[in-house]
Amino acid sequence: MTMKPLAVAIMGPTASGKTAAALAIASVIPAEIISVDSALVYREMDIGTAKPTPEELASAPHHLIDIIDPTESYSVAQFRDDTLRLVADISARGKLALLVGGTMMYFKGLADGLDDLPVADPALRVQLDAEAAVIGWPGMHDKLRALDPETANRLAPNDAQRINRALEIIALSGKPMSELLAKREKTALPFDLLSFGLEPSDRGVLHARIATRFDQMLGARDDAGIVAEVAGLRARGDLHPGLPSMRCVGYRQAWDYLDGKIDRAALRDTGIIATRQLAKRQLTWLRSMPERVVIDCLSDNPAGQMMDLIAARQQK
Repeated sequence: MTMKPLAVAIMGPTASGKTAAALAIASVIPAEIISVDSALVYREMDIGTAKPTPEELASAPHHLIDIIDPTESYSVAQFRDDTLRLVADISARGKLALLVGGTMMYFKGLADGLDDLPVADPALRVQLDAEAAVIGWPGMHDKLRALDPETANRLAPNDAQRINRALEIIALSGKPMSELLAKREKTALPFDLLSFGLEPSDRGVLHARIATRFDQMLGARDDAGIVAEVAGLRARGDLHPGLPSMRCVGYRQAWDYLDGKIDRAALRDTGIIATRQLAKRQLTWLRSMPERVVIDCLSDNPAGQMMDLIAARQQK
């Protein structure tokens, strides 16, 4: 019987130390890192995505970072196809594939297989957008909650793209998205996946980390940090706030600031609040993954704890 190669998933909310843990593991175990982050795929978006530094990128091979332009989109299906190919290639090189990030929908799509949801209907999406222009996306979120509370509970009230898609699925199929996903047949992966969840024992400490990191992204002046980065992106002339790239946390708040809709204090406050809400949703996703091994991201040496468990799995 042929043994499946081992791959390791390092999941967790924003600011839980996933990158640091992965780099620590890669410094001891021959490994390559596959980014599982829907924001890191974009080129020219470095500060607001907390992209690994050039030194960090050089310390171990990284994949699925800087692969598309901010005008483009990247789907769960594309991620799954790319990751299956990458894990096979990395394993063939005799290295350990580390899947690192906080986009839980990517992890779920990889582990559970792709869904059989109805294809997009452009005319219906235009109709839903027109309705949202009248009642706002929080109003559309309320509408979704009445029809599919399970899906609504894991989406932010302003997550236009996913709210639109969930309502579109209901209109096209007559069934809630959560019901259709529950019926999805799980496809066995061609590798053994050991999944870790870096989760905080004290949510308040994570919130403090989030605030500190956002302040670092913001910087002391508008000619540096995320404001300058978004200003440069706007200057291209081909981006708008409706794009998935510009709806990333931090980017949409900086866009509003540059439009004069909010002041700098509100930029900081709304950015931190949005990031905390993102972390809360990530933790909710993690709780739906019972196969994960929970590691306290605030404990001493989370990477060492993971390496011990990786070594134990490799010896089986």
